[in-house]
Amino acid sequence: MNSNRKTAIIVGVLFLVATAAFMLGSGLIESILNDPDYLTKVSANESQIIIGVLLELITGAAVVGIGVLMFPILKKHNEPIALGYVGVRVIEGAIIVVGVIAPLLLLTLSQEYVKAGAPDASYFQTLGTLAIEWRYWTMQMILMTYVGGLMFSYLLYQSKLVPRFISVLGLIAHPLVVTGGLLGMFGYIDTSHGAGLIMNLPGAAFEILLPIWLFVKGFNPSAIASGSAKTDTNKV
Repeated sequence: MNSNRKTAIIVGVLFLVATAAFMLGSGLIESILNDPDYLTKVSANESQIIIGVLLELITGAAVVGIGVLMFPILKKHNEPIALGYVGVRVIEGAIIVVGVIAPLLLLTLSQEYVKAGAPDASYFQTLGTLAIEWRYWTMQMILMTYVGGLMFSYLLYQSKLVPRFISVLGLIAHPLVVTGGLLGMFGYIDTSHGAGLIMNLPGAAFEILLPIWLFVKGFNPSAIASGSAKTDTNKV
């Protein structure tokens, strides 16, 4: 098995891990933070919060790993955009790390709240609200990193590393996700129902189809050879 085939398999696995870990991790955390009595619920569900945080940290590591592993292959086709893609992936990983600080702070706050025996809650509610807002806005910032997905899809389309229908799906999906996220942020749509859900479907399809293709088929050998030829030509 050559190095490019190994890279395709690892990247495919990392895509699936990143998607699954983020969905599970954020689901575990948000199910508690969305409870009206979250100041009590967080400390009562400490293990669930910690597992959710660990899963989101795994997501952060996976997305950075994807960018780093793909760079040597993508740079042969367009080095500036490939470098930009890696940079966006690193930023995305950093945002995820910043985002998990909030539930960890809430865990400590909840423990103190319960320990104090239900005192005047205004102080705790204020800090809790700030922590939840912190998490909300860091999660919204992840939408901005979808420009990296657009860059990635463009490079896949340009290089023909995977079938064009997959890269075209990515070119359609990422703008839709960002648009849907922004509309949801300002209350125009619900991203979990109706039109909001439909706008997320192409992105979900891309996140599933691409890694499966990489795992089963790998990169197009002729595209790899073409990229290597371009690099050799530029060195002459």
